[in-house]
Amino acid sequence: MSCPKVGIVGAGNSASALACHLASFDYLPVMFVRNPDIASLLRHQGSMRCTGQLEGEFPIQVTACPEELCADCHLIFMATTANDYLDVAERLAPYLSEQNTIVLFSSKLAGSLAVSHFLESRDVSGVDVLETDSLFASRVQDIGHVWIRGIKRWNLYSGRCRSMTKRYEGVLESFFPGLEPAENLIQRGLTDFGALAHPLTLLINMNEIERQRHFLFYYEGYTPKSVSLLEKIEEEFHAVARAYDTRLLPAKEWLHRYYGCSQNSLLEAMQTVPNYRFSQSPDRVHHRYILEDVPCTLIPLQQLARKAGLKTPMVDAVITIASILLGEDFERGGRTLERLGWDALTHSEIRTALNA
Repeated sequence: MSCPKVGIVGAGNSASALACHLASFDYLPVMFVRNPDIASLLRHQGSMRCTGQLEGEFPIQVTACPEELCADCHLIFMATTANDYLDVAERLAPYLSEQNTIVLFSSKLAGSLAVSHFLESRDVSGVDVLETDSLFASRVQDIGHVWIRGIKRWNLYSGRCRSMTKRYEGVLESFFPGLEPAENLIQRGLTDFGALAHPLTLLINMNEIERQRHFLFYYEGYTPKSVSLLEKIEEEFHAVARAYDTRLLPAKEWLHRYYGCSQNSLLEAMQTVPNYRFSQSPDRVHHRYILEDVPCTLIPLQQLARKAGLKTPMVDAVITIASILLGEDFERGGRTLERLGWDALTHSEIRTALNA
């Protein structure tokens, strides 16, 4: 009997780890790889080697044809960076149908809504889009070889509204037993330690990074004094969640549920996550820790806060400093409420849409 096929868009860290994970559950990963050279090499190999938390050589199928991907795979995981979602959606749009369901595998805030709204603008209807977070701490060692240093034991998933999330209960859990349905899209999008911590950690250590003085990003990125800045950002995450009818667990509990660690304080939690001892600082400031998390989480969070009449001074500061430092207009290019289709809605109307 042939294995059921599951689509994966991407060939980077998350996509490679996901392919091995799905293959270990007796699915055949069909990897849609946009880079023709990488696609050719992976197709020739016909398998993905995995070391670390998962060991083995796993069969894969590779395609560079979006029509083939959409025809062969009912379920398609987008495991690219969040910045690439709309480019991928553009390529898939002509071939998607009601038989396809898309799962964003590192959604950030309201990614499923952004992709749904984009597909609707291309006259694509009936395609459900779900989201969760990337569940693997992994690094590609070479083409066709990925090292998984950590696998999250818990996370949330969501559709664009409550009824869609409920409709898919049990589906994603069959692939990832630790997943739980979120109360709504905002709870899922703000339960993301990377989005909370990456931009600020990089900014407060930017001189060390520019001088190429490497350090352990989470273990050594904060002092007892500087972690108070991160705690203030966490307070703003919680305030926005409450304004949209949901609540967040403390970030130190996210880390404990992900990987296991101390919960005495947020600083101690970061410094006791086992696989964070491998997490080196980036080698440049112009890095996805800002380029992905600022436009795809902090910008929509800031705009949702404004709709609710909330102030977010720490989030505002991170956006401003990151924009100046990188010379990017993140508000113009980010995941704005206009790109979500929510710009004309009131705070109350957005809450209604979330809970539909």
